Amino acid sequence: MESLRSSGPGHVAFSESERDAIRSQMERMLADPLFKNSKRYPALLRHIVEQTLQGEQEDLRERTLGVEVFGREPNYDTNADPIVRATAGEIRKRIAQYYYEHGREGEIRIELSPGSYVPVFAMPAAKPAVLSPPVIPIPPLRSRKLRNGIYIGAVAIVLGVLTWSRPWVPRSALDRFWAPVLDSSSSVLLCVGQRQFMGSSPETTQQSISDLPRANDSSAVITLFKFYYLGSQNVAFHDVTTLARLTGLLQAKGKSYRLRGESSTSFADLRDGPVVLVGALDNDWTMRLTGAMRFSFERDNDLFWIKDQRNPSNRDREVSYLTPYRQLTEDYAIITRVLEPMTERTVVVAGGLTGFGTMAAGEFLTNPSYIQAIAKQLPKNWEHKNIQLLIATKVIDGSSGPPKVVDQYVW
Repeated sequence: MESLRSSGPGHVAFSESERDAIRSQMERMLADPLFKNSKRYPALLRHIVEQTLQGEQEDLRERTLGVEVFGREPNYDTNADPIVRATAGEIRKRIAQYYYEHGREGEIRIELSPGSYVPVFAMPAAKPAVLSPPVIPIPPLRSRKLRNGIYIGAVAIVLGVLTWSRPWVPRSALDRFWAPVLDSSSSVLLCVGQRQFMGSSPETTQQSISDLPRANDSSAVITLFKFYYLGSQNVAFHDVTTLARLTGLLQAKGKSYRLRGESSTSFADLRDGPVVLVGALDNDWTMRLTGAMRFSFERDNDLFWIKDQRNPSNRDREVSYLTPYRQLTEDYAIITRVLEPMTERTVVVAGGLTGFGTMAAGEFLTNPSYIQAIAKQLPKNWEHKNIQLLIATKVIDGSSGPPKVVDQYVW
């Protein structure tokens, strides 16, 4: 792309024709379903584009935008009310989705860089010339073998040119699902669930389990016994199996990653790059993230179920933790891939009501055939939207079966 104007301290005034072209492009974008069904996104995008075209981009700060665009009080708390950050994050995502569509390569680009509220405009680059296969003169030949050899060589050259000039190779459904994670310049944080209590012993008979300190509680005295046996360093086997599948996928794709336990993961860690959360009931970050979504995890004492916001009274997808281990016959899991508005990072969740569901989610997320099958049922451009998949798996004598998608939600 060829830069039209770089908005900043050295700003050069736009010509009238440039302003008209950029405004036309903005209106074209705002007429798209990605924007037109919202009030906030067009309001903010129009404001920052106009301010930049008028040379007043110095005023494009979070608090000022909150006041001028969203009617907030001048002294409002931007941390408690991050409407500008959240809206800008959604605009960035929708801009990327808009330009990803085929046929928009020749349009003016309006970009909004992360951490900035000043748009940048760019003209499309000129299309490269189409290469024609080379013409290879072939003199009269008496030898059939030599003639065939040159013919084969010419075909190889033509095929090489055609392959080299091929503009685009479609990604698999698996790659398209993971694209927001794999395409990020940052390493992936794999955050696995941890339990606070893993057993009983004479050391715990005189105190409530709820009184046990977490490993990252610097104010508490934590013995080695508590540190290793009672919780913070323990990870469920099913979560480890899922973690192994996911790290194998990332390694195969050449993507760097970091491993963290849920208890040692902070909100700042979640803002460093894309995040994959493994586990549900033992991973507080999973519970927080999915709590307001259509599919979420709910608990009533020993009964756990997946709640559907569209039918909140339905408890068909539930598991009682009083069920004998080898008598469990079915488990459920939620797979989520979402651009988290608070962190402006992509988050993937793989968590089940029990470990069997988590394992089924991990199998689904790393098996190309499963994602390929469900991709055919998802709406157009699903790879650029937020996704929740509800997974069911049969459990036979303590072993989980293949994952099956029983419901889905894309927005």
